[in-house]
Amino acid sequence: MTQSALAGLVGVRRETIIRLENGKYNPSLKLAMDIAKVFGTSVEELFGFED
Repeated sequence: MTQSALAGLVGVRRETIIRLENGKYNPSLKLAMDIAKVFGTSVEELFGFED
């Protein structure tokens, strides 16, 4: 899936997806859940959390 396609499906700009991929942006809970839904997985599977 392209960055543009994912951005369109979850309602953000492509730049937001790029920043997520580069670890320079922490998604909102809604965005994280929307992305997980697109890929048919859980938020925990997609995003790691470090203390």
